[in-house]
Amino acid sequence: MKYLKYLLLLVAAVTATDAVSRNNQIAGFDKIGYANKIIESFYLDSIDNDKLAEEAIIAMLKTLDPHSLYSNPEETKELVTPLEGNFSGIGIQFNMLNDTLIVIQTTSGGPSEKVGILPGDKILSADTTVISGAGKPRSEIMKALRGPKGTRVDVKVARRNESEPIMFRITRDDIPVNSVDAAYMAAPGTGYIRLSRFAETSFDEVSEALKSLEKQGMKRLIFDLEDNGGGILGTAVEIAELFLDKDNLITYTESPKLGTAPYVARHKGRYANLPVTVMVNQYSASASEILSGALQDHDRAVVVGRRTFGKGLVQRPFPFPDGSMIRLTVARYHTPSGRVIQKPYKPGDAEDYAADIKARYDNGEFYSADSISFPDSLKYTTLRRHRTVYGGGGIMPDRFVGIDTTLYSAYYRDLMAKGVFNTFCLGYTNDQRKDLTEKYGSPEKFISGFNVDNNIMQSFISRGETEGVPVNEKELDRSRTLIAAIIKGIIGRDLFDTSTYFQIVNPLLNPVYREAVEIISSPEVYKGYLDGKG
Repeated sequence: MKYLKYLLLLVAAVTATDAVSRNNQIAGFDKIGYANKIIESFYLDSIDNDKLAEEAIIAMLKTLDPHSLYSNPEETKELVTPLEGNFSGIGIQFNMLNDTLIVIQTTSGGPSEKVGILPGDKILSADTTVISGAGKPRSEIMKALRGPKGTRVDVKVARRNESEPIMFRITRDDIPVNSVDAAYMAAPGTGYIRLSRFAETSFDEVSEALKSLEKQGMKRLIFDLEDNGGGILGTAVEIAELFLDKDNLITYTESPKLGTAPYVARHKGRYANLPVTVMVNQYSASASEILSGALQDHDRAVVVGRRTFGKGLVQRPFPFPDGSMIRLTVARYHTPSGRVIQKPYKPGDAEDYAADIKARYDNGEFYSADSISFPDSLKYTTLRRHRTVYGGGGIMPDRFVGIDTTLYSAYYRDLMAKGVFNTFCLGYTNDQRKDLTEKYGSPEKFISGFNVDNNIMQSFISRGETEGVPVNEKELDRSRTLIAAIIKGIIGRDLFDTSTYFQIVNPLLNPVYREAVEIISSPEVYKGYLDGKG
């Protein structure tokens, strides 16, 4: 019987092949069916049909665009977890490119961010598990990076412009689920909100933060979307509605197969007349670009920082019964003025797409606005004051602010990479918690009264040497202000909350923040930017 079955399969495969040969034609996807029959009938060894099907789907999607993806059941669960729940791990979002794990984003306040893991870092190994170049499935990589809260993992990272890999010691923790990292009064009358992602709870979190700031006398707002990689479209639309008038267009999607779908404000927002500046950078993407683009196009905010990432493709999930899923690009997002958010890409060339951030860095775009030029064909006009804005990928800010590296040094980098900041501050806070709480008692008192004195700095330097980071006096002098600010910020965070951390480090270390405060604090300057005279 087995022999007869084999003969029947053989005849079917040969007959199909002969028929194709005679007609010299075959419909595109019929070819996959023929290939499957041939493999099943003639391949030398046993076949894992499920794996073969998955690899075929992955290969097909790779020829399309950078964001159409297939995920197996475990990977599908991982995709939605950062927006829905919590877990214990190192706190990163990543993609695999050519069998290399590339960090896309660190979870704000999570373990990886605390030790200095950056977007673009390539994780080579975790403890004894080789990750990049090992051909491991995503689910196996997840198991290596995740683990019980409090356990440690030593991660080897390759970083651009670093000749040798950097070792990071990360203590796993519950990954924070709140998306509002900070909400406080940046100056009299000026509120500040930092949003790390657009999750299911983000609208409620932002609304509560705004109400709290109102009670503290907020008359203008700085909305920080730096490093915000996006999230749920509906959440971005809801937040945009807070600042727009009824019937204002927020975004629209366009597809030759699905048509045009507009997203319009359903009512006048509670804060439709509130002056706003929006902070963005090269890692602000997707929903961040929808929100900042809508507020810019309606002349409702001055956008400050650097050109955003340029992720404007719409993915629709198509789940399979086994829990796996295809997230297929079905449309493009546009801002209200008609700008395309998505940056250019070559279909099927994921490497070129992934290298775009590095190319922008090498071109000097992160340091100087003069390195960015737009042809007249990319000019658009805002909808109220008719000032010029530009398309071509990402949101170009109204006020460019470059990266400031004057305080950065290799000594600081190594301290951060070894986890010295986090371990020292955690130990110091635990040892001194009672005294610190009694002396300061509130974030405001801590911010105004606590200083990183010479004794604290020397203890920190000694801890660094214990962890294998010898002091470099010249580089220490260069980075002293940076190091002291981060020590104070982390101690404040561990005593109180993440909002305390940003209250400390933003004025000292973030030039985008300082520029946003300056613009929003002057009605004349703010109006000048909205009039196109900034």
